[in-house]
Amino acid sequence: MSTRTESGIRAESALPAAEFGPLYAQVQQFYARQMQLFDSFEAEGWAATFTADAVFDVPTLPEPVRGRAGLVANVRRNRQAEEATGDRLRHWIGMLDVRPAPDGTLRTRAYAQVHLTPRGGEPRLYRMCVMEDTLVRADSGWQVSRRLVTRDDLR
Repeated sequence: MSTRTESGIRAESALPAAEFGPLYAQVQQFYARQMQLFDSFEAEGWAATFTADAVFDVPTLPEPVRGRAGLVANVRRNRQAEEATGDRLRHWIGMLDVRPAPDGTLRTRAYAQVHLTPRGGEPRLYRMCVMEDTLVRADSGWQVSRRLVTRDDLR
């Protein structure tokens, strides 16, 4: 069972270590693949890692994106922005916390760093974020049904 503590951090749910280790590795692999699809502008492949009715809520957009068509459009806008500026963004997910929920979903919380490399310039940390997802199991593996991203500089 997963419950919130006074600090807002979820208390550990009971899952045997023999089951949790492989699950944790699956989730890490999921995020590695998902972020590489995103940074490579593989819009349809990235959108397929979300449920058909997913909600993608990030502070860089005026409102949450709903559904795969909106996710594809977002990736295409990102590609156009990169082509216009020459700036390259890379996303790095770390400090991943995975909490199985009683309904079979996973609640994850991770730090998401966005690194920016200007054309011909030095890379730098551009944004520091917290990413909270609800993952559901699908025939193809895990999918995000809801993603909330918050930025440290906007709190």
